[in-house]
Amino acid sequence: MEDQPTRTAPKRLPRPVGLLVALGVTLALLAGIGIGGKKLFAAFTGPADYDGSGSGRTLVQIKPGDSAFQIGTTLLEKGVVKSVRAFTDAAQADERSRRLQPGLYALRAKMSGAAALARLLDPASRAGGRVTLPEGIPLAQVVERLVKQTDLKREGIIAALANPAVLGLPAYAKGQVEGFLFPSTYDVEPKSGAVAALTQMTERFALQTAALNLESSAADLGLTPYDIVKIASIIEAETPLDEDRAKVARVVLNRLAKGMPLQLDSTVNYIREEKRARLSLEDISVDSPYNTYKRKGLPPTPINSPGVKALAAALEPAEGDWIYFITIDKAGHSLFTSSYDEFLKAKAKAQREGVY
Repeated sequence: MEDQPTRTAPKRLPRPVGLLVALGVTLALLAGIGIGGKKLFAAFTGPADYDGSGSGRTLVQIKPGDSAFQIGTTLLEKGVVKSVRAFTDAAQADERSRRLQPGLYALRAKMSGAAALARLLDPASRAGGRVTLPEGIPLAQVVERLVKQTDLKREGIIAALANPAVLGLPAYAKGQVEGFLFPSTYDVEPKSGAVAALTQMTERFALQTAALNLESSAADLGLTPYDIVKIASIIEAETPLDEDRAKVARVVLNRLAKGMPLQLDSTVNYIREEKRARLSLEDISVDSPYNTYKRKGLPPTPINSPGVKALAAALEPAEGDWIYFITIDKAGHSLFTSSYDEFLKAKAKAQREGVY
């Protein structure tokens, strides 16, 4: 008689593994009928978030270049949102978040991520003021912009300028503020005071000029750092074009080396209330240390706030024997020459064509 086959009990999965398999099947079924694995996961692990628009008032500074994560971190630290992810999820879901601008904002405590984003997108939420100083702006115009675009009062600004020792100027500025309020965009907090606002600008100057090694590079040219700032301010006033900046620097240095007066309209216009493209003989006869038609050497101070490109050009002048230059078209291009006759011909042609 043959042996009957022995029946064996079906193998069972270990209990924990079996539970995992069952859970996996359940999740797969849920995904198949439209709930979706991600939504189910988010339902149980969503970000901690507040409800509503919050309360109170909290000032938050958004810096240039901040990512959504960095902004969310700032909001969390300030007690605005309950988690970084509450804000980053809201930002990811709203394309307008790409238009977030740096600045100082008035938000509330305990806001939902979406409510916080909405406040940051609302221009009315900006606190204090934002002021932009373009390259080549003179001190008088800096004052006007601060008065118009921030909460600062004119008398407070004037008082701060009258006490330059507290503004963080470099020692070589010798207490002169003109030229050292670096052109950039600044956020001025409410009630921060004029000294704090102006110090932002001198600190930015120090940062940018350190990157250019201004002091050591000036010494390599046989100039003082203050000379470089003056020359850079002249460059800003004399040409709008990058390709001509280093050439203007060279003309200035060549004239100084020859003991020639600089004969620059820009330095005379600096002391005029009404600027003129074409100065008269009377204009260039004025008795002033800024009249470089009558006085040799650089002006006593910079004539505006130069930017990085002008400072770099002053530190790296082009090679050339030019001692004259003249604007020759309305785009701002200049002719550079060592010939006085060529200069006069170019000047006459430019005037005929209405260049200036």
